[in-house]
Amino acid sequence: MTDSTPTTRSQQKSIDIAALAEDPYDVYAQFREAGPIHRITGTDGLPAWLVTGYDDVREALADPRLSLDKHNATPGGYRGMALPPALDANLLNMDPPDHTRIRRLVTRAFTSRRIEQLREPIQRTADQLLDRIAADEHADLIDSYAAPLPITVICDLLGVAPADRLDFRSWTDALVAPDPTRPALAKEAIGNTLSFLTHLIAGKRTAPADDLLSAMVAVRDEEDRLNEDELMSLAFLILVAGYENTVHLIGNAILTLLRHPDQLAVLRADPSRLSSVVGELARYDGPVPLAIRRFPTQDISIGGVTVPAGDTVLLSLAAAHRDPRRFTDPDRFDINRDATGHLALGHGIHHCLGAPLARMETEIALSALLGRFPDLALDVSPGELQWRPSMRSRGLLTLPVRTGTTKGAAADR
Repeated sequence: MTDSTPTTRSQQKSIDIAALAEDPYDVYAQFREAGPIHRITGTDGLPAWLVTGYDDVREALADPRLSLDKHNATPGGYRGMALPPALDANLLNMDPPDHTRIRRLVTRAFTSRRIEQLREPIQRTADQLLDRIAADEHADLIDSYAAPLPITVICDLLGVAPADRLDFRSWTDALVAPDPTRPALAKEAIGNTLSFLTHLIAGKRTAPADDLLSAMVAVRDEEDRLNEDELMSLAFLILVAGYENTVHLIGNAILTLLRHPDQLAVLRADPSRLSSVVGELARYDGPVPLAIRRFPTQDISIGGVTVPAGDTVLLSLAAAHRDPRRFTDPDRFDINRDATGHLALGHGIHHCLGAPLARMETEIALSALLGRFPDLALDVSPGELQWRPSMRSRGLLTLPVRTGTTKGAAADR
């Protein structure tokens, strides 16, 4: 399908969002087997280049000629969500030197010590959530576990009061997976989020605490190395990314283990292996099928195809993770696999800043869940599960399970 000559508009292939939700790996495999890069029509109706081979995707993730700055897009060639500058001036829309400056400042506040301090609260929160789940024989592990755990963790990190957390969760859901039939919801969520963060930052200025947002405010006010839009946008990015991606990393991991009982049995027999298995879980069915869009700052060659400056480039992590040239028998989940080199948390200068926290949360979440419920099982057939309809987010809407407990047994605990 693809050779050294760019495909014409008539050759563009459309992405079927329903097929992606059902089985993205089969869809992307067909593209990957036909060639390393393809001209497609995205779900927004606009043309883009889809890159599918592991080597090309990994190289492109670190290529400085592929910009994240939307100002480098061809006029009219990109249509993203319209965010106000106070939410849009974040690391996902920046290149060096601004990206380097801001990431360095955030890294100074987002220390390994601060992350490690969260280990005990994460464990405590997981145990509390599981106590509630154990009171019934049935549960939805997205609503009752995979979602509330990360929102609690990221809000604890930033210093968001418990009373404000449920509202923020609903706003994030409306922004990340907007309902095309109800566009007003996303617009309302943007306004609510902006107002919420404005008041939150004002509160940290008045009464700073030992949290990440207070540290970021100090960098802004005392060192004057962030402007107000950058500060607000960073808080927005950390809240959204720290919540959304981790929800689906945990949810997809639970489903993967439940669908592979032989592998789960081995893991139950030796829980110490869990930390190394998280990488394979992220490779096998990660939360981000596509990396954030990029725009070449000059004509470049990807997979033997010339991609013009300003065109939208989509890097398929889902396709790369199932590339047999990089991973042997890639469609098989294998807890013995060395998944080193997976790209689920990025690569290069845009590697996920919160990767250590996401891995720690997932490991604790799985360890606590599997330890509490030895007879945990899916409560529906895999074909009945509903996935979020999105090219850029791979996550379940619900995860119905049988806990293996009874109300009486839970009460006696």
